[in-house]
Amino acid sequence: MRVAIFTETFLPKIDGIVRVATLTLEHLHRHSVEVAVIAPDQGMKTYAGAQVIGAPCVRNPVYPEGRIGLALPSVWRRVKAFRPDLIHSFHPVNLGMAGVIYGKWLHVPVISSFHLDIAHMASFYGQPLMGEILRRMVRWGFNHSTYSLAPSKLVQEKMSADGIKRVGLWRRGVDAEQFHPRYRSEAVRAQISGGHPEDRLLLYVGRLAPEKQLEQLRPVLEQIPGTRLVLVGGGPHREALEAHFAGLPVTFAGYRTGRGLAEAYASADIFVFPSAFESFGLVMLEAMASGLPVITARVGGAKDVIQEGVNGASFAVDDTAALIDGVRQFVGEAALQSGRMAARQTAERFAWPVIMDELYACYQAVLAGQPSPI
Repeated sequence: MRVAIFTETFLPKIDGIVRVATLTLEHLHRHSVEVAVIAPDQGMKTYAGAQVIGAPCVRNPVYPEGRIGLALPSVWRRVKAFRPDLIHSFHPVNLGMAGVIYGKWLHVPVISSFHLDIAHMASFYGQPLMGEILRRMVRWGFNHSTYSLAPSKLVQEKMSADGIKRVGLWRRGVDAEQFHPRYRSEAVRAQISGGHPEDRLLLYVGRLAPEKQLEQLRPVLEQIPGTRLVLVGGGPHREALEAHFAGLPVTFAGYRTGRGLAEAYASADIFVFPSAFESFGLVMLEAMASGLPVITARVGGAKDVIQEGVNGASFAVDDTAALIDGVRQFVGEAALQSGRMAARQTAERFAWPVIMDELYACYQAVLAGQPSPI
């Protein structure tokens, strides 16, 4: 089997989409699948046995850390020379849309998976007309794919309601050994708490961007005594957030990866996630695997993983009062310990190998012209 994966973002950038892409490549390599990755050219040549076809790119004017890949003729020639049996588009919008079109030209099946609600993002940033254009374009891309995959039940329902056909469910998972309560470190806790490890540590991990709505955490700190916030990650909104939280117990811990990220998770108490929209939100499962109850807006995979009052709590987007109530449920020691155990148990049911096996079975079924198992 030869698979070409088209993605709008790849290493060395670090985000949820890149994490899913690298895990997919590692799993396919274990199955001896030959893979080519088509992504914006940022210097990567190979990963997990896959060749990386770097597309010429320009800086994203809206998000400077990102790159916009250009599907120039040179990219088409290299994909054609690779002779894929199947194309997997990690969201049909730019390079991903090129993947859908290349599939038609090469007469091979195309699987498109949902990774970023770009239409909603455009509307959120005050461009509703662009949002509608993107929504229609993405719908066309999905409907001209052989099969589509949603990351959560909520997104699956939204895709179907938007007129996208043949939508399966490719769930998200977590490495429950990489993220584990055993990585709790009192030294790390003292560091990220600014020398106040006795406080109840609220943790956020992810991009510091406007759509994450981290400003909504300010009233939590103001209304629940003894709470302290730790923000792990970076992004274009950091300076604005530093000004917004000035004078409050907030630590900007910067980017962390590997063992350092695992220790940050496990050394905190409660994970908070007020984002306006998500495709899934891998960080929720990483937090749960680390033994943290999760308080999240009802976005992405929240519906799939939250047991209200047991392993966390969810609230309607922008309902700050419900966010505060959710945190308040778990600040007491007994509730926190119970939530920790329940969160870990939930994460153990979402192991990546099982979920990647489902994707591989989907590839095989689509190539055989059979109904997908997911």
